[in-house]
Amino acid sequence: MSSMMLNEAHDAPERVAAQLTHNAEPLAELGEWLRQCDPQGVVTVARGSSDHAASYFAYLCMQSRGIPVASLPPSLTTLARAPWKLDGQLALAISQSGQSPDLIETQKALAAGGAQTLALVNTPQSPLGEVSDREIALHAGEERSVAATKSYLATLSACAQLLGHWNRDRELLAVLEALPTRLRVAAEQNWSPAIEALRDADKLMVVGRGAGLAVAQEAALKFKETCALQAEPFSGAEVKHGPMALIGPGYPVLVFAPPGPEQAGLLELAEWLKSVGARVLLAADEDVAQRELTVTDAGHAVLQPLSVIQSFYVMAAQLAVARGSDPDQPRHLKKVTRTR
Repeated sequence: MSSMMLNEAHDAPERVAAQLTHNAEPLAELGEWLRQCDPQGVVTVARGSSDHAASYFAYLCMQSRGIPVASLPPSLTTLARAPWKLDGQLALAISQSGQSPDLIETQKALAAGGAQTLALVNTPQSPLGEVSDREIALHAGEERSVAATKSYLATLSACAQLLGHWNRDRELLAVLEALPTRLRVAAEQNWSPAIEALRDADKLMVVGRGAGLAVAQEAALKFKETCALQAEPFSGAEVKHGPMALIGPGYPVLVFAPPGPEQAGLLELAEWLKSVGARVLLAADEDVAQRELTVTDAGHAVLQPLSVIQSFYVMAAQLAVARGSDPDQPRHLKKVTRTR
């Protein structure tokens, strides 16, 4: 059975290709603006999948620029009325619709507190964009499924492009040109072992690390909203602290271990999890013989999470159907959430 979620996940590579074309000039200009502003820190404002994308941006920004990035709870503005003092800071708001009142109110308050403001929004000329100094369109196209797929991938891509231009990273910008092709390959990977392992599961753990933690968080959310499956995300560095107490015989653990500096530790963790009886679903590249789920190499360490989540989305849409759910109509959820 096909679904809007599945179709939109498959559409993501084309949306990223269009984004690369449309945003080349605006992001080059934005990179120059950011170099002139030279923010000494960044605060992010987002909800749900957009907040997971903000986590991806935060890791890459801290890694490449060495400045702190913090996610701000909108309630600090809407309920606590925090007295923001943000001179020399950048406030980055991320949203698909740009209509949530709490994000809009927070962005206005951060600007009043001295921050330069930027919005990444899939709906151009949105209320959120109107209260920001700059707005960048994600060009993901209309997303009808409640579960975000192509808009999340487009946000990750936009974040990578943004940092590529800000940092004048020619290598990253060059590799980005081939990203749509690599995502098309990722969308065709066979992750059916995960469907078989999770068809009757009631809980699982999703593990990533570094920039890949952001897609582990996103995957856990998708398991909840499309498959009614209790899933919790953890960093590979944290599993042996408290979360290991959850692991029992047959406990499912999905480990995202694409190529990159985090891979060795994640592979070691996967072996340990197997040794204590966990049902480990290891997603890694073809060079890892013990993998069950094949990850397409995205060509650059910071882009590997995009390849991982592209393959995951296709599997998640199919798993939802296998579990008797409609991925396009998650229980209790709406496409646009208006939080105050």
